[in-house]
Amino acid sequence: MEAFSNAFCIQRCLKPTIINHKPISNLPPWKVNGGFLVQKMEFGYGRNSRKLGRNDDFSVNNVNGKQRESQVEDWELEFLGELGPVVMEDKKEAKQEQSRLLKDTDSMDWCVRARKVALRSIEARGMTQAAKDLVSLRKMKKKKKKKKLIRKGMTEKKEKVVEEELDSDSEDEFELEDLNHHDDTSHLRRTVSMLGGGMFEEKKQKTMEVFVQRLSQFDGPSDRKKEVNLNRAIVEAQTAQDVLEVVAETVMAVGKGLSPSPLSPLNIATALHRIAKNMEKVSMVRTHRLAFARQREMCMLVGIAMTALAECSAQGVSNIAWALSKVGGELLYLTEMDRVAEVALTKVGEFNSQNVANIAGAFASMQHSAPDLFSELSKRASDIVHTFRAQELAQLLWAFASLNESASPLLETLDIVFKHEDQLRCTSNSSSLGEDEDRGFVTSVDPYSAIVNPPVLTFNRNQLGNIAWSYTVLGQMDRTFFVNMWRTLCHFEEQKISDQYREDVMFASQVFLVNQCLKLEYPQFPISLRSDVEEKIACAGKTRRFNETVTSSFQREVARLLISTGLDWNREYVVDAYTLDAVLVGPKVALEIDGPTHFSRNSGVPLGHTMLKRRYIAAAGWKLVSVSHQEWEELQGSSQQLEYLRDLLKDYIAGGTTSNSVEEGKAECGCS
Repeated sequence: MEAFSNAFCIQRCLKPTIINHKPISNLPPWKVNGGFLVQKMEFGYGRNSRKLGRNDDFSVNNVNGKQRESQVEDWELEFLGELGPVVMEDKKEAKQEQSRLLKDTDSMDWCVRARKVALRSIEARGMTQAAKDLVSLRKMKKKKKKKKLIRKGMTEKKEKVVEEELDSDSEDEFELEDLNHHDDTSHLRRTVSMLGGGMFEEKKQKTMEVFVQRLSQFDGPSDRKKEVNLNRAIVEAQTAQDVLEVVAETVMAVGKGLSPSPLSPLNIATALHRIAKNMEKVSMVRTHRLAFARQREMCMLVGIAMTALAECSAQGVSNIAWALSKVGGELLYLTEMDRVAEVALTKVGEFNSQNVANIAGAFASMQHSAPDLFSELSKRASDIVHTFRAQELAQLLWAFASLNESASPLLETLDIVFKHEDQLRCTSNSSSLGEDEDRGFVTSVDPYSAIVNPPVLTFNRNQLGNIAWSYTVLGQMDRTFFVNMWRTLCHFEEQKISDQYREDVMFASQVFLVNQCLKLEYPQFPISLRSDVEEKIACAGKTRRFNETVTSSFQREVARLLISTGLDWNREYVVDAYTLDAVLVGPKVALEIDGPTHFSRNSGVPLGHTMLKRRYIAAAGWKLVSVSHQEWEELQGSSQQLEYLRDLLKDYIAGGTTSNSVEEGKAECGCS
């Protein structure tokens, strides 16, 4: 160790400084740039003499004016590469003559030519001062790393220290600092990059491709210990932000060379699932979720998940779909859900009841249509219907109804499996459901006859309300399963329903609507509610406490032009369980102004609740006219919009007087 420390003795022990005192006037002509000494100076350290560069704070006050003027154009030479960033030699040595061959070589160098062209462009644009400041502040970053190589068991060998100097970029690149001429320097940087033929952009592109390749290698060698440690860190994170930070650190480590990557498909799916679950745990509001989803790290995680989706298990695909629906809602992840539908379609045969319910629920909550996927999900659910829990079955049926997707195979199987009313039970408290009671599989077997008892499902009140609404939307209220379920629900008519709680109001609204559809569309079925129960349900369902009507700007715009038609329109007209946007009471014409929430976000197909309302209004004897926001947005100005309304209402508008009123309406709107 003593020998190791003596090796640095010369560097640590410096001799006393010996300075040759000479008058300032006798000093050689030093080069001054920005108040810093540039010429090398020799101090009396003997062989360990130190050289001062341009960054040493050694100022010179008495400098000849001619010498200062001779340095004005040095920044141009430095920009062209003919003068180094740090002048370490005298002027006489710097002005050595170059051979003719060397000059020809320089003139053929594309980089030098490009810089000369850029220099002329800079002077022509009046950006000389900005370029001068840019070049004068150039700094080459140098990092020194010491790597100690110690071999175990070799105590007699000396430690080796390796020092490496790494330039942050190539010699032609430099770092931009904050300047007063920020706009000019930005334009200069873009100009130089363009003249360089996109050299810098090409380098960035290659670096990005290597980074993406490292993150997308899921089929190569793996380190099980690293994957387990990362999974544990993800699960133990308490908040969504903590989970994201853990993943971001791992991504950066992989980008710096960590191999193999611990970001396995399982860990990626787990990370997204835990982020969404932690959001649900604290009931994070929608605006905060959308802001979280727009973070760079979250976007990167979702992108990695889409790359790894094909390698995920059925449970992983289900977790990713559920997480995206909780984080982005119906506003984000349009293309991502298309990718989920594509991959899920290939793994339907591996889905269990929970996977089927979660994937269907995710698409429904995001208002994202996937007809091919839902067709296969219906078949898969019918095959494993005995394994469904009550909650899973209610969620699955609600998803099919919300997107107005056909579920015929599943509904037929439910009619076969649940033939009797006593196979369906109802409880008012969802927390009281046990593991076996909540699941519809076989709970007991007769040991003598080997006859399997039929499955039994125990629902809570809200689940039965969702199932009843789903069958109503699908128009399948004549099914055996629905009849048995509705009778089970009617047995709890004695429970108290208050208009002070949102859960009671939502449940009452669903039951009231289903009962009205039963009386209107299936009067031959004597299973509607009794008059006293119906009255109690109607009072709670029609309360304005949680059913406040919100008028959109689209509705107000259409309503303003409706006045110009000259017809006697009544707005917000109530028909049983529904409120119509505008009606003509005499001819019983109902105008519905359907905004984006009435349609699937990717296909534009009307959603389930919209189709149910249209069917109910038509069954009630009204002639329904729908104004779609998709068609409305394609119209230019009030003139085309008014003509569009006239086309829709041409069968209900009288000839003479209304035509004059329309022309007057055009004049009021400023239409030609």
